[in-house]
Amino acid sequence: MNRINPTKLLLSKWTAARPRNREKHFLVSELFRDEEGTVLEIELQAVLTRRGERLAWHTLQNAEDWKMGWK
Repeated sequence: MNRINPTKLLLSKWTAARPRNREKHFLVSELFRDEEGTVLEIELQAVLTRRGERLAWHTLQNAEDWKMGWK
């Protein structure tokens, strides 16, 4: 399990453990917050294709799917 502070996720770098469509390296390009400022979701952008994907920030805590940094 990756330990993550959700407020520091913006512009962080991630590596997919099981790349799909040659998309291995990702960057957190946007944070989506509720009215109280709590981070709910993130926008992950693939470096190679620039494709964006919106998902819950908790997804990055799964070390079997995501590794911190670009490896």
